[in-house]
Amino acid sequence: MADKTQEFDYIIVGAGTAGCLLANRLSADPANRVLLIEAGGRDNYHWIHIPVGYLYCIDNPRTDWRFRTEPDVGLNGRSLIYPRGKTLGGCSSINGMLYIRGQARDYDHWAELTGEPAWRWENCLPDFMKHEDHQRLDDGGDADAAHRDYHGHGGEWRVEKQRLKWQVLDDFATAAVEAGIPRTRDFNRGDNEGVDYFEVNQRSGFRWNTSKAFLRGVEARGNLTLWHSSQVETLTFETGSGGEPRCTGVKVTRAGQGGVSARAAREVILSAGAIGSPQLLQLSGIGPAELLAEHDIPPVAELAGVGENLQDHLQIRSVYKVKGAKTLNTLANSLVGKAKIGLEYVLKRSGPMSMAPSQLCAFTRSSEAFEHPNIEYHVQPLSLPAFGQPLHDFPAITASVCNLNPTSRGTVRIKSRDPRQAPAIVPNYLSTPEDRQVAADSLRVTRRIAEQPAFARYQPEEFKPGLEYQTDDELARLAGDIGTTIFHPVGTTKMGRDDDPLAVVDPHLRVRGVAGLRVVDAGIMPTITSGNTNSPTLMIAEKAAGWILAGE
Repeated sequence: MADKTQEFDYIIVGAGTAGCLLANRLSADPANRVLLIEAGGRDNYHWIHIPVGYLYCIDNPRTDWRFRTEPDVGLNGRSLIYPRGKTLGGCSSINGMLYIRGQARDYDHWAELTGEPAWRWENCLPDFMKHEDHQRLDDGGDADAAHRDYHGHGGEWRVEKQRLKWQVLDDFATAAVEAGIPRTRDFNRGDNEGVDYFEVNQRSGFRWNTSKAFLRGVEARGNLTLWHSSQVETLTFETGSGGEPRCTGVKVTRAGQGGVSARAAREVILSAGAIGSPQLLQLSGIGPAELLAEHDIPPVAELAGVGENLQDHLQIRSVYKVKGAKTLNTLANSLVGKAKIGLEYVLKRSGPMSMAPSQLCAFTRSSEAFEHPNIEYHVQPLSLPAFGQPLHDFPAITASVCNLNPTSRGTVRIKSRDPRQAPAIVPNYLSTPEDRQVAADSLRVTRRIAEQPAFARYQPEEFKPGLEYQTDDELARLAGDIGTTIFHPVGTTKMGRDDDPLAVVDPHLRVRGVAGLRVVDAGIMPTITSGNTNSPTLMIAEKAAGWILAGE
């Protein structure tokens, strides 16, 4: 097997959010021979599909790469787990299932940065709608006329209402309105300001990942080959007719056997994510000159931006003890409560086992200095000391808030030539005065909401961080003590104009200075979207598929 090179037209590295859609679209033409490679196994682990199972998928070697950040100065020296999906469906198999597109201004800004009008909001909206299957557009759905202008139906990517509500969250939403945040029924029309429950990527109470959406039913196509449990070691290159390097394929470890080769007649497409794609580029000789030299990797193309420009959403969790409220803390801290939760899910596919990690959402401004919503809330009817630890033994809610548009920038850099060694992930959270100010101000917004009359019936007590923290400096340092990633890394293979020294790919996502190679994942975002990043990544893949098929 190691001596035989298999031939394809397109090779896609990574069967995650972007890769599954690309495999579907590129293989729709039976003339295209498509290879999809995934380092993880099949998505047949039952906890992938039960929504609350994300608790058992994150930091689990069966489904997660189990990356960790380097100790971060902005987090006062702490290191965080940094989950990335390692299974069919990638991060869509372990994430929060929350359907958020971001704001129109995000995409208009990309168009300005790249000079490519295809990235403007009005030109991205059809790509979102093409694969969407929105529940409110079902027969008997409750869509208004405007909803049909912004949402699609009949596509592969299912969007549904959550199958539960909590009175304590309803009242928190009312308190948010009293604090000046308007109600909304749709976060995805380009201006996401407002408060409401998240919509989720689920179907009838089960997680709807991209493997189900885009591979199920098409994996049997004769022109689509799937190699799972197969890790790409490096890209292969030849000198093109114009003298520039051309990516011709990959070398892979399959079934424990290294050196397996596959060749691409047209393109190799990296969809390994904002961590995996820059790591593979660097291992293959595409990256900052000094990094390649440090590891004695022969340079193929010196691109200073590979692994730079890392951006992420850092959430700051406020926990409020409440009285007289039903929360998951009280329901799940007894055998009887757990039995009721399990029975409800078995019988109705509803209740806490159908929960996304967060239920209530709000977008608003951290201060009047912002003309647009710059913070996002993920509100949950539960609390715990840290992810993966048991719930508190008292009733409580958690209101997590994140800065949507951080100015801090981090890096992803290989530590060795071994593709199995995790790279150094340095987010540099809270490394700018702007980010520290937003952190402090956003905690004050949380307090303002909790103080409103609608929430007073619960006699809320700020358990974490605690009212003793009041000044900007105290709150900013506190954010470093308790802030955690919300798992949205982007930007490490950013797109941009030719005169942008950190641009890794051009506006059509082709790697600069190398023929036959593209990156199609969240790493190409020049700036992070103002919301959760999974569905924008699908939009990017949809747009890229059209360019690839058109040879553009």
